[in-house]
Amino acid sequence: MKSKKNLVLLGMMGSGKSTIGNLLSKKLDINFVDIDSLIEKLTKMTISQIFLKKGEKYFRDLEEEITMKSLSATNTVISLGGGVFMNETIRAEVIKNHFSFWLSLDTPTLLNRIKKSKKRPIVLKLNDRRIVKLIESRAKTYSKAKFKINCYKLPKTEIVKRIIKLYEYC
Repeated sequence: MKSKKNLVLLGMMGSGKSTIGNLLSKKLDINFVDIDSLIEKLTKMTISQIFLKKGEKYFRDLEEEITMKSLSATNTVISLGGGVFMNETIRAEVIKNHFSFWLSLDTPTLLNRIKKSKKRPIVLKLNDRRIVKLIESRAKTYSKAKFKINCYKLPKTEIVKRIIKLYEYC
């Protein structure tokens, strides 16, 4: 592996960032940081509990602080929360100094995954049409990642292979 830059995975909630990140880190034998899991561990609360008890602004401020600190590491796989890349400060840092991979999935698959989960406070009260609008609006920002991996109908092992191939090529 040539680079010490981090591999940063981004994409919509339910796109597989945590699963793929964990597999990548094992395959490359480097550290893995899942931002949402780190926040939950540090606060001893779930993301939903944080939203409920402290509010979204508190969560986003904490998320920015923890993400920026995590990005200061090197040679690490970092899985961002679904909304983190919407933050201009974080987005600029990721684009400038890291290898970013957008794990892209088709809207019906994402909608199905999102609706099955009760862990996603941003969408709990949204209907399908509003969730689709959120997916579409975030996709415009996610497209600024260095690489786009179309994960639709790909096995996890193939997604990992594609990311490693791009990462080692750079």
